[in-house]
Amino acid sequence: MAANGAQQAFEPILAAHTTMQSGANRTQKEQAHQFLEQFQKSSEAWTATIAMLQADGVDAAAKLFAVTTLKGKIVYDLHQIPRASLPELRQSIMTNLVTFRNGPKPIRLQLCVCLANLAIQWTEWKDVLPLVVTTLGTDPATLPCVLDFLRVLPEEVTHGRKINLTESELQLRTGELLEENAQQALNLLTQYAQSSPAAAQNPQLLNCITSWMRELSLDAIVASPLLKVIMNALAVDEPFEAAVECFCSLIGETKDVDETMNAIQILAPQVMSLRPMLAAAASEEDSEKFKGIAKIFAEAGESWVLLVARMPSEFRVLVEAIIETASLDKERDAISHTFKFWWDLKQYLTIEKYMQARLEYMDIYSQLVDIMISHLEYPKPESGNEKDLFEGDREQEEKFREFRHHMGDVLKSCCEVMGITECLKKPYQLIEKWVQAHGVHATANNVPEWQKLEAPLFAVRAMGRMVPPEESIMLPRLIPLIVQIPDHDKVRFQAIMALGRYTEWTAQHPETLQPQLQYIMNAFDHPTKDVLRAAALSFRFFCMDCASDLVEYVQPLQQFYMKNLEKLPRSSQEEITEGVASVLAKVPLDQLYNTLKAYCEPLMHGIVNIAKEANDDEQKKLIADKVIIVTIFFDIVKPYVPPSEDHPAVKYCAEVFPILGELLTHFHDFVPILEQVCRCWRYQISSYRTHMRPLLPNLANKLTQGFETSKQGCFLWVTASITREFSQGEEGVDKPTADAVFLFYEQQAKTFLRVLNDLPPEEVPDLIEDFYRLGSDMVLYYPMDCITSPLMDTVLLAACSALTLLKEEPLLSTLHFLRDLLGYGRNLAPSSSFDPSRQEVPQALQNRVKELVVGAGTNLVQRIMTGMMYSFPEGCFPDASGVLLDMFELMPQQVANWVQQTVAMLPAGSITPQESERFLNNIKQRIETGDIRMIRTILQDFTTSYRRRNVAPREGLGRLEASRFRFSG
Repeated sequence: MAANGAQQAFEPILAAHTTMQSGANRTQKEQAHQFLEQFQKSSEAWTATIAMLQADGVDAAAKLFAVTTLKGKIVYDLHQIPRASLPELRQSIMTNLVTFRNGPKPIRLQLCVCLANLAIQWTEWKDVLPLVVTTLGTDPATLPCVLDFLRVLPEEVTHGRKINLTESELQLRTGELLEENAQQALNLLTQYAQSSPAAAQNPQLLNCITSWMRELSLDAIVASPLLKVIMNALAVDEPFEAAVECFCSLIGETKDVDETMNAIQILAPQVMSLRPMLAAAASEEDSEKFKGIAKIFAEAGESWVLLVARMPSEFRVLVEAIIETASLDKERDAISHTFKFWWDLKQYLTIEKYMQARLEYMDIYSQLVDIMISHLEYPKPESGNEKDLFEGDREQEEKFREFRHHMGDVLKSCCEVMGITECLKKPYQLIEKWVQAHGVHATANNVPEWQKLEAPLFAVRAMGRMVPPEESIMLPRLIPLIVQIPDHDKVRFQAIMALGRYTEWTAQHPETLQPQLQYIMNAFDHPTKDVLRAAALSFRFFCMDCASDLVEYVQPLQQFYMKNLEKLPRSSQEEITEGVASVLAKVPLDQLYNTLKAYCEPLMHGIVNIAKEANDDEQKKLIADKVIIVTIFFDIVKPYVPPSEDHPAVKYCAEVFPILGELLTHFHDFVPILEQVCRCWRYQISSYRTHMRPLLPNLANKLTQGFETSKQGCFLWVTASITREFSQGEEGVDKPTADAVFLFYEQQAKTFLRVLNDLPPEEVPDLIEDFYRLGSDMVLYYPMDCITSPLMDTVLLAACSALTLLKEEPLLSTLHFLRDLLGYGRNLAPSSSFDPSRQEVPQALQNRVKELVVGAGTNLVQRIMTGMMYSFPEGCFPDASGVLLDMFELMPQQVANWVQQTVAMLPAGSITPQESERFLNNIKQRIETGDIRMIRTILQDFTTSYRRRNVAPREGLGRLEASRFRFSG
């Protein structure tokens, strides 16, 4: 009957778990998830999980859920069990370990994790390891349980920061469980390894050694029989993977080479003894063994890299072994293990102190360049289908693309060690060799052995970042060769991308500009999309870096631009536009208006023509895309013009203003157009700054009307730009203009508050984010007007309402606004300025901030603490606790009272009176000692601990529920 009662007790849990595993609909799964989450944090979970583990009719998946829940209870909720009952819990876990001694392994392992976490927190339990070994280690059938426990104990102690112990308690317990047991653990592992040949090859044993590696003396391990066990296991298939991890961990413990030299002298020969296995694995095509041995060599190289640089004669054999792994790795499965070593070694070899080692390794780096370029080659498909080089293996294709860029980084390291000239010479010779062997046979549709041409071109491209603009030996020979590369899509793509990497060099060698640019411009007629994209990107770099040389060609460039713009994908349209705009930015001021108009006018005509006919979303989206292109010109073409003179670009801004304004009016319900028009105006403001003053009245009217009509946050983007550029005290901004800008902000703020009055925050999260970004700007640029405004009281209440959101970005925006606002409650302003008068906060303004805090403090503290305990994303915690800290610094006693009130309103049973009292006393003590900043840590620790143990009640938060924001303005 009792068993049936227990079965009935957890029947709903099994049903919910079955629902989660089944094909039930989303609503049912969400309900089941909520139920299980609630169950996991309840007190009933203790008995239910034990009962589920012991019940016969429960499947393995449900038992795994039960033991995972039990682990969570021990980690987070051990306080729910009286200390006198802990021996009974320990006995239950050990009994279940005996039951699951033969598996399933995940359940057995999780039970060991439960036992380890119980041992960490149950500080009165002193004989942890002896008791476990005595109870479970005498029967060979339960030895796997002991090995699992030995493996997880150091891991759980080391990662015990989730445990509800203080730092000092955890440190003391770590010493008791690990340091005091280290020798016993070493003896146990050694005894087990020597008990039988099978034991010595048991992966569990090797996993235990790995886990205890940091706790045991390095010299003790190296001197013990365990080193031989590890080395022997590398020759056997079953324990091979565990042996590799174990040996790598052992080598990793020797990174402090001066302290561990004795161990290194023992380990280095052992490592080098594996080199024959490398060649054997490669010839046998045993990829797993090859990767494992390669990983060991790479780990040794990374750990002993200082010795490699300091003692090149002694450690050259290791470097040769590492380069051999790269050379033999035909499938490119293991080569990634070596990448970090080459970078680390380069870091040392480029120091003057290690110049001799650099010279001694020069030949190895020379080999490395050859090996990397050979690995860069595309495969030759056995089917002969050039259109599918990887024969349908998309994973392999993606892996190859990713590896190419990593190999490019290795080539950059080679450039630093060998020098750029020697490195560039190698791809140059390969390209020249290909031209001599195959150049005469190449046609537009047939490029023989193109892989051997494309790979060195990729290498040239990869090295581009390392080549100084003054290089005068290889590039004058390489560039003319590249612009004659035949027209194969992948080869042409790589040649164009390579040229785009050397535009800074071309700017200093303008005599090479024309053939390169012509080669790239011809590619705009290529049928392959990838080549088109490459051409647009390289064209952008050429125009940006060689703009001064291209100014005289601004008219033919305009014809080329208009001819090719429409054939390109959108991203390439933006790139080619950025290119020509960079050239326009160099045009003399007296020609700028006409030139800018010549480029933009066709685009504006196109927008007008499409707008006349636009009646579906696709056409409207096309308008938004066209506005993006026009915006690029206003973003880039911004030459300096003295504030006292008219800006020629602003003259054109005034001409297009009516068209942009009409787009807002006509497409008031199509958000992409609204966003792009506002973005265009925002860039005009940030580019031309106070020169835009003549357009401000009309612009403000359009923004006000548009925001009232659409309720879209993009109108606040422009508002923020205006408030930043036209704040009082900025050069060229008089008081009437600044006052008008502030009134404009207040109009936008009232519209926002009306929206929040009509709609709950969760329906307008993006608008909230945009408004409080604007709010931060207003506090920083108009502190006196903004903070003393009667509207600020309401804006602060709206912020409290916004803090009920679950989305990170609007929460961060709101929290940043609050921190900026509270910053003015202190003597020094949170904004930086070279004007001392703007750094010191007037006393009246400080008092106003404190007045605002008093008015909204109760609500604000409730919302932030509730968010930290229940709903805020993790990324919000630093700023949320920062707001509370700012409030404590302004009025500590008052805020402490609000915190006390908030804790008193928590749902019944979610916190014990002792916890509440300890938390509030800690705050009180910090206030009394004046150590206010420590309160932030206390708040974070309390809310984090609370959150782990509690979920928001389904019936709501009761007195902590947020009230609805109201605004009647």
